[in-house]
Amino acid sequence: MTDEKLVRGIGRWDFTALVINGIIGAGIFGLPSKVYAQIGSYSLLAFVACAVIVGLIVLCYAEVSSRFSATGGSYLYAREAFGPAVGFEVGWLFWIVRVATFAANCNLLVMYLGFFVPGANEGAMRIAFVSLVTLIITAVNLVGIRESAMMTNVVTVGKLVPLLVFAIVGMFFVQPGNFTFDAVPQYSAFSSAVLLLIYAFVGFEGPVAIAGETKEPEKTIPFGLIAGIVIATFIYIAVQIVSIGTLPGLATSERPIADAAVLFLGPFGAAFITLGVLVSIFGNINTGLLSATRTLFGMSEQNDLPRAFERTHPKFKTPYVSIIVTAVVMLILTIQSSFLTAVAIATIARLLFYATTCLALPIFRRRSDMPRAPFSVPFGVAAAILSIALIVWLLTNVDYAKEGLAVIVAAVIGQIIFACVRLFSRSINNDAKESEDL
Repeated sequence: MTDEKLVRGIGRWDFTALVINGIIGAGIFGLPSKVYAQIGSYSLLAFVACAVIVGLIVLCYAEVSSRFSATGGSYLYAREAFGPAVGFEVGWLFWIVRVATFAANCNLLVMYLGFFVPGANEGAMRIAFVSLVTLIITAVNLVGIRESAMMTNVVTVGKLVPLLVFAIVGMFFVQPGNFTFDAVPQYSAFSSAVLLLIYAFVGFEGPVAIAGETKEPEKTIPFGLIAGIVIATFIYIAVQIVSIGTLPGLATSERPIADAAVLFLGPFGAAFITLGVLVSIFGNINTGLLSATRTLFGMSEQNDLPRAFERTHPKFKTPYVSIIVTAVVMLILTIQSSFLTAVAIATIARLLFYATTCLALPIFRRRSDMPRAPFSVPFGVAAAILSIALIVWLLTNVDYAKEGLAVIVAAVIGQIIFACVRLFSRSINNDAKESEDL
């Protein structure tokens, strides 16, 4: 069904660019100072710990995704492994995360735009810029998947170049004396830093939702996932080394990369890095809209949402109803909010549906009715178990009185929507059956 409605226009490197855009968003431009303030030079170990944790989860996604060629991603895997109710919950939380993240990052984009356009983040000008950004991304996504992939490729280069210049040039200015490992951080401080930093590594799951528009998804998706997380990890660690080694006041910096760049690139460095931030966030929110709308499309295909969400444009072959509805909600939330402090909430929700995909790996391996996995992870069951253990460890560091409560409320709302959709669908089916009997 997916193949008839959507166009498979995303190749291997297009998909890799989407993964990189999903991972590298706004986090790396602000989190280096936050984790350094918590655990100092040991923040480098926190980056490594995050890379290991997320790397294991990525491997689970790589194997599970290779069994599917339809649109839906995490939602589809959970539905197949645990049934419609769990699947809907995962799809709902995924969509909520994408909408909230879009609002947060779009506001952040406009805030950084104020570096070049004074007042861009205030009053009517802020609303105008937010609307313009949302309109551009919506239009590109409506026109077609190839156009969206092309824009993603361009912004991927645009975001990687400033980060690479920062890392490579900055290495020549690193002061070894800035690194101190004398005071070992407490367990609670280190684990809290890792939970915060996880936000910079997530986002890889978004592009997986567009398998129905990917060429040879059973090969392309595993390759793109692994290549994307490896590239992001090397860039992140290099950026943190330069940030620590060149910026004495890193712990108190609000814009650590820009502040560090000024020291060895001059005023031009701040403008260059700020431009990189704008491009990076723009690419990230484009990937967010793309994956959020395809999740709605996949849920509609499985009859977990009204059929309208799977309607595709006759010319462009894009799910225009899902795109328009998601874009409108994103625009309203962005305008009515400031830069959302939803890092922990988004991370918690992601960890929950990451866990369902990791659990699905051994389940699918045992089921004889599942398609063969073209990509098989060595010691895959062990990787899944370890991933679950690490996810549980991260969740033990959550403040459930604040962030956890918001996720619980969102989950309950999701189940109410699921029950209503099922009840409404059953009522329509009963009416249709009665009509046929007459």
